Amino acid sequence: MTRRFLPVATMTLLLVAVWYAGALWLNAPQAEEALVRAAKPWGWTDLLAQAYGMKRPILPTPDQVAVELWNSLTGTAPTSPRNLLFHAWVTAEAALTGLAMGLALGTLLAVGIVHTRTLEYSLLPWVIASQTIPILAIAPMIVVILGNLGLTGLLPKAVICMYLCFFPITVGMVKGLRAADPLWLDLMRTYSAGGLRSFWSLRLPASLPFLFASLKVSVAISVVGAIVGELPTGGQAGLGARLLSGSYYGQTVQIWSALVMASLLSVLLIGVVRAVELALLGKAGAR
Repeated sequence: MTRRFLPVATMTLLLVAVWYAGALWLNAPQAEEALVRAAKPWGWTDLLAQAYGMKRPILPTPDQVAVELWNSLTGTAPTSPRNLLFHAWVTAEAALTGLAMGLALGTLLAVGIVHTRTLEYSLLPWVIASQTIPILAIAPMIVVILGNLGLTGLLPKAVICMYLCFFPITVGMVKGLRAADPLWLDLMRTYSAGGLRSFWSLRLPASLPFLFASLKVSVAISVVGAIVGELPTGGQAGLGARLLSGSYYGQTVQIWSALVMASLLSVLLIGVVRAVELALLGKAGAR
């Protein structure tokens, strides 16, 4: 336990130290200017206090972000728009919906590519090419097109998430469906098992480790997609909306607290995927 905890604690302390040093470096010019305007004698301790205590710093310190998170999470009800849990839930809803859509699309494409050689040569290059389009360019287009069709709210954000996460799922499932032991496939043919039976009994179980590896990547990408999807919609809810409002009013502490909340949300969702993986693969006897 100690061997696992010590490297994580060491790296965390190192990152916090670098964060404080960066905050001092970026905030020092404004802090020095404020001290000079005050026309009072000042020293290094005054400069440190001013740089680490600014209300609108260039880079807030970890304790400022922690205080903002704590006040947001405990100062209001979870259903209040002032609570980051409310915004995190809105983002998580879009991310999980898009992940489910991406899982369905990616699995369907992977099955078609594995079982139909023509699709592998005709469809797979387009799947790869789709990821060369920057999401910041395509997200407003998706929002506008679906908005003209009367589809607003959750669906445009979910489609953006699906666009981002279907690719790793497709690639992982293609690799996984082809990972079945050729000897076992020959054995299935010996017993006159059809393609559907071979898929459910052999190919699909063999693909589960690859699927969950792709899902861990996809769930984090899906959170990013949900946040990006919230930016062009001008919505009042979601971590993306929180970031946007913070940038409008120069509230850098609010921006960083929303970023930290997004990171915590991604870690939580990855943990859920990991728990499901252990449950399913444990029952299947995988190691």
